Amino acid sequence: MLGTTPEDLAQFLHQEERLDSTQVGEFLGDNDRFNKEVMYAYVDQMDFQGKDFVYALRTFLEGFRLPGEAQKIDRLMEKFAARYLECNQGQTEFASADTAYVLAYSIIMLTTDLHSPQVKNKMTKEQYIKMNRGINDSKDLPEEYLSAIYDEIAGKKIAMKGTKEMTLKSNKHSEYLSSSVFASTTMSLQTEIERVRDDFV
Repeated sequence: MLGTTPEDLAQFLHQEERLDSTQVGEFLGDNDRFNKEVMYAYVDQMDFQGKDFVYALRTFLEGFRLPGEAQKIDRLMEKFAARYLECNQGQTEFASADTAYVLAYSIIMLTTDLHSPQVKNKMTKEQYIKMNRGINDSKDLPEEYLSAIYDEIAGKKIAMKGTKEMTLKSNKHSEYLSSSVFASTTMSLQTEIERVRDDFV
């Protein structure tokens, strides 16, 4: 039986694979108080301890599709960044969660740039490193660290299935992010949950 607390619903979203991933992303990114509580619980139920940053980001994005609205993406990525640092308090790469937040955005941008057939002039490694200058509390992340991220994404994109390209703008930063966004379905997440629950009746 599905519980009614944010923690209950978050656990359900993790476990139930038949839900529409686009609607899950829209639900988690919504600014409604209950939705945010569910999203916080959803992310807090993920364990990134000892995980490589790119691996953690891949894991985070496996359960839903990023929503198409920049504000919703902001909320999700901010919480992911905060949770990653919470799980890795001994890490020395990032000065703050803001660094992880901006880097996560740049990784999504990179995977779209390198793997989208619509992008003809691909970003070079030098351009990627330059784009991330000063993001670590006005200091630079090590070039070898960013170089390794570039090589990993070049070899294997972060899976984000979408239907069109859209330019998104982060509320906290002036950088523009070209990312895949996903077609909405007519069925709301709440209806999806009820449908799945009915299967067990």
